[in-house]
Amino acid sequence: MNKVKPFYITTTLPYVNAEPHIGHALEFVRADVIARYKESVGYDVFFNTGTDEHGTKILEGAEKEGLPVQDYVNKNAARFKELYPKLGIKEGFHFIRTTEEHHMQAAQEMWRICDKNGYIYKKEYEAKYCVGCELYKTDSELEDGKCPIHPNRSIDIIKEENYFFAFSKLEDKLRSLYEHNPELVVPEFRFNEIKAFLERGLEDFSISRLKSKMPWGVPVPGDDDHVMYVWFDALTNYVSTLGWPDGDNYKKYWEQGEQEAREVVQYCGKDNLRQQSAIWQAMLLASGLPHTTSIIINGFIISGGQKMSKSTGNGINPFDILDMFKSVTDYPEDVLRFILLHEVPSFEDGDLTIDSIKTAYTAYLANGIGNLTSRIMRMAITNSVSLSALTRNTKEKENNLEKFDTNVAIKNLMQTMRALDEYIATHEPFKVVKVDQEKGKEMISFCLRGLLDFSNQLEVFLPKTSAKILECIHENKMPEKPLFGRLA
Repeated sequence: MNKVKPFYITTTLPYVNAEPHIGHALEFVRADVIARYKESVGYDVFFNTGTDEHGTKILEGAEKEGLPVQDYVNKNAARFKELYPKLGIKEGFHFIRTTEEHHMQAAQEMWRICDKNGYIYKKEYEAKYCVGCELYKTDSELEDGKCPIHPNRSIDIIKEENYFFAFSKLEDKLRSLYEHNPELVVPEFRFNEIKAFLERGLEDFSISRLKSKMPWGVPVPGDDDHVMYVWFDALTNYVSTLGWPDGDNYKKYWEQGEQEAREVVQYCGKDNLRQQSAIWQAMLLASGLPHTTSIIINGFIISGGQKMSKSTGNGINPFDILDMFKSVTDYPEDVLRFILLHEVPSFEDGDLTIDSIKTAYTAYLANGIGNLTSRIMRMAITNSVSLSALTRNTKEKENNLEKFDTNVAIKNLMQTMRALDEYIATHEPFKVVKVDQEKGKEMISFCLRGLLDFSNQLEVFLPKTSAKILECIHENKMPEKPLFGRLA
C-alpha cells in the first residue's frame, strides 16, 4: 500500500480591520481548489487560513468604532469565518487567529530562537513607516512622499528605540535559497522581482514597538516595555497553526522528513511578495526551520480599469455577489467561485465589474453548464439511456493545477464542455435516434459519458454543481429546475 503523502497549503491571514473583500475571496477560493485537487489525487491535505489581529491598523479601527480591541477583532474575525462556507470552502480547513494563546506563545518562541541565534538586537532609529502596509519605506519606494499602495495615508516618521531583525546578515543565505529552489516563487516574474530586491541589499528592520505607544501586540520575551511588530508575530502563524514547536502536525506537514520531497505552499497577493518570500524565509533561516517550497503570488482585482477603493465606489463585496445570484440558482457560491477562477488570470491583475460578472454567468453557467446538463439528461431520459458503471473517476494529475494555474485549468475544462456542446449541435443525436435507434443511443451514451467525465473534473472548481450533475446522472433524472436560471 502506498504511503499517503502530506501536503500543506495556507492563505495569508487578512487583517480584521475591514470587511472581507473580493481579493480575499479570490485567494481563499484558489487555495481551496488546490487543496481539493491534491486531496483528489491522494494527498493528505492540511489547509490553513485565519485572521491577523494585531498591529496599528487594528488598534485604529477599534478606537474608531469605540470598541475594546478584543471585542473589535472578535466581531470582524467572525465576519471572515462566515465567508468561508459561503465560498464553498471544503470543510476541515484550519482557522487560526493570532490572538490565540498558543500562537502568541509560538511567536515568542520564534523570537527567542532568532535572538539566541544572533539575529535580534536593539537600537535607536528614525524611519518612514506606512501603517497601511505595516512596513517601513525607503525614499525610493515612495511616490511624492506617499506610499503608492496607500496614497490616501500619510507616511509616519517613527523615532524610538526598538528591537531589530538582522535581515542584512541573511543576504547570502537567501541568495542560496533562491538559487537552489528555482520554483520557490510562482510566477517567475515575481521571483525576479524579489531577487532584484535582494540584490539591492537588505536593510535590518524594526520588529518591536513601544508598548506605551502601541499596546495591542504580542509581548516581547523578557521586555515588558515592547510588543512585537505585527509581521514578526503574524508570519509565525504558518507553523504555529501546526502546533509548532512540538506538535505532531508540524513534524508531519512542515518537516515531513528530509528523505521526502516536501510540499509546503503559501498563497498571497502581490503586495505580500516581500513579506512572504523574503522576510518570512529569512525568519525561517534564522531559526533553523525548513523553508517554504512554493509561494504563489496573485495579482490584484481591479474594476473598470481602476483599483478598487471606497472613494471611487467601484469596490465589489463578495457577500453582495452571493446575494445577487440567490434568486436564480441554488449554487451562488459556485457562481462566485467560477467568476473568480475563470475571469481573473492566475498571476496577473484581473478586471471585474458587475456587468462583466453577469455576462460571464449567462455565457458560461446559464447557457453553458446548465443548458448542456439539461440537454443531455433530457435526451438520455427520453430514450432510456443510462450508464451502468458510475464509479467516480480516479483523478489524474492535472499539469496546470500542478503549476497552480487555476485559471488556465478551468478554461481548458470549459473547452471540453464546448466540444461536447458542439458535438451535439453537429451530429444531432436527438434526431439520429429517431431514424436509427441503436446508433442514436450510442451517441447519447457518448454524450452522457462526456457529461460524467466533465462533472468529475468540475468537482474541485464548482463542488456543489458537480455533485448535482453527478446525482442527475446516477439517478437518471432531470434537474428539478435549471442549475443556473436566467438573470432578469
